[in-house]
Amino acid sequence: MTTSLRNRTRVLILLLAVLLLGSVGTGAVLYAADRSAERDRAQPGGPVVTRGTVSLKPGQAGTLVFRNMAWGPHRDELATVAADHPDGPRTASGVQCLRFHTAGGTGICLQAERGALQDSYRAVVLDDRLHELRSFPAAGIPTRSRVSPSGHLAAWTVFVSGDSYAGTDFSTRTSIVDVRDWNLRDNLEDFDLIKDGKPYRAPDVNVWGVTFADDNTFYATVATGGRTHLVRGDLAARTLTTLHENVECPSLSPDGTRIAYKKRVADASPDAPWRLYVLDLATMTETATAEQRNIDDQVLWSDGATLLYALPGDFGADLWTVPADGGGAAVRLLEAAVAPAYPG
Repeated sequence: MTTSLRNRTRVLILLLAVLLLGSVGTGAVLYAADRSAERDRAQPGGPVVTRGTVSLKPGQAGTLVFRNMAWGPHRDELATVAADHPDGPRTASGVQCLRFHTAGGTGICLQAERGALQDSYRAVVLDDRLHELRSFPAAGIPTRSRVSPSGHLAAWTVFVSGDSYAGTDFSTRTSIVDVRDWNLRDNLEDFDLIKDGKPYRAPDVNVWGVTFADDNTFYATVATGGRTHLVRGDLAARTLTTLHENVECPSLSPDGTRIAYKKRVADASPDAPWRLYVLDLATMTETATAEQRNIDDQVLWSDGATLLYALPGDFGADLWTVPADGGGAAVRLLEAAVAPAYPG
């Protein structure tokens, strides 16, 4: 074969490879676009979701607010459903949130702003009619949010790097804002950490998963030295004090006596390490719940006896309940939903 023929053959092979890669890439883009369009179409047999008025006013104990995950034009919008009829029709608000919580007539909505090259995120404080009061840039991917019982404080946690709590290669940023004067504590890692009764400093400290007791006291998770700790936070004193080890994403009970949380268990897979436990704050006694699947959520107390949380489902996530006392069994409450809250 002459040199000229060999060169022409190589060029032909290169052109064929480019055409093949181009067709594969086009096919992948078209498939992704089709899947995206499919998510915008309501699925037969799925929840009935219609646009309407959603309110966060206190006193609506019979209403559950959540991020709707059902496929259709209202996917990812905040929606409501009757708490005693969770399989009934849903009312969608038009407001989209990745993470959400509400209490005392205040809402905190963590949103993505789509960019041409990279998404950005923000934390939006909402009034009881879902009107934006103020927003703050968020340093990373939203993961947790909470509002104090009075509605005066809002907290949020984002991933600054990494994408999973399961490993150790991540960094978080947790912020708290007072909606009365917009005083922002941008990073709780700036608070003084008291570990085992002594002041403690380390470059690897991370804080996440705030749950409020009142307008000054809160609980959260602190990670350092490869371990996680439940801490009690004091806003006025700007302190975090360790209370118990191996506690992640705490959620305070309505009576303030117990913490529901994710606990890493020794015999679990490294990719699914957490089980749902409840801690008695007076005795530090741990109780395992009947939910034996991996929990990667900050659970909600639907009342003083029942926990509400998300698990993976056919349309992203479903909401499940389980008794807090270790008895009973896990029950699916609501399909295609995440980030629940009770306005009451």
